[in-house]
Amino acid sequence: MAEKAALLHIRRVRSSMDMATIIGLACGFLFISGAIFWGGAPGSFVSPPSILIVIGGTVAVTTACFSLGEMRRSVRVVMQTFMYSSRDPADAAVQVLKIAEMARKQGVLALQNLLGSIQAEPFLHKGVSMLVDGTPGSEVEAVMRSEMHSTVQRHAKCTNVLRKMGETAPAMGLIGTLIGLVQMLGNLKDPSSIGPAMAVALLTTFYGAVLANMVFLPLASKLERNSTEEALVSNIYLMGAASIGRQENPRRLEMLINSLLPPSQRVRYFD
Repeated sequence: MAEKAALLHIRRVRSSMDMATIIGLACGFLFISGAIFWGGAPGSFVSPPSILIVIGGTVAVTTACFSLGEMRRSVRVVMQTFMYSSRDPADAAVQVLKIAEMARKQGVLALQNLLGSIQAEPFLHKGVSMLVDGTPGSEVEAVMRSEMHSTVQRHAKCTNVLRKMGETAPAMGLIGTLIGLVQMLGNLKDPSSIGPAMAVALLTTFYGAVLANMVFLPLASKLERNSTEEALVSNIYLMGAASIGRQENPRRLEMLINSLLPPSQRVRYFD
């Protein structure tokens, strides 16, 4: 009973603000804003035509490269980077080993009592549910691997959307610069029009560089990092479910899981 109680108190997934992303982006914009205000005339850095060209053009061109569904999914995934559900791979490994040990001692059907305590982790819950239903280990592994691959592919598409926006924003800035130069050269006889045209020419390049290097590319890198971490944990869950389905010794499962983990996070559950 003590073993069962310990299993029912498995550490759950923690959803919290990703402070590294928030602090990094906030500090970057704070430094740029400080430099602008320090130099005076911050209003000269606001140009609606430049904003229209860079932001509108970047979104339009990126949408043309992907589908509307992919664009909507990318927005949702980007929002999730600010509220990331962190999973410690070492904790996930211990969790799987506890479940495997229970299945070894009490039988696979005993895992039915754990389904309620692992609902917060749908991938693991699905694997354990299939085992309880009597699905062979090879089939459990195939289904979970297919689902994990699909998740990785979805994240890769979202990352590609952000990287495409990072590539497009500077290009739209260059287009805005050319528009501003053409307007300026076409109205040299009117000195009052030279200033606004030059502002469009310079600010579009500025906006494009800021958006690409301080928003789109950093978020793409963070999403790629989060996806890699999630894939590692999912792989641990997959390996555990498949091992339980094949009725393997949990000690062998520990050895296999440690082969996935970096040295600093390897577990010694049975030592």
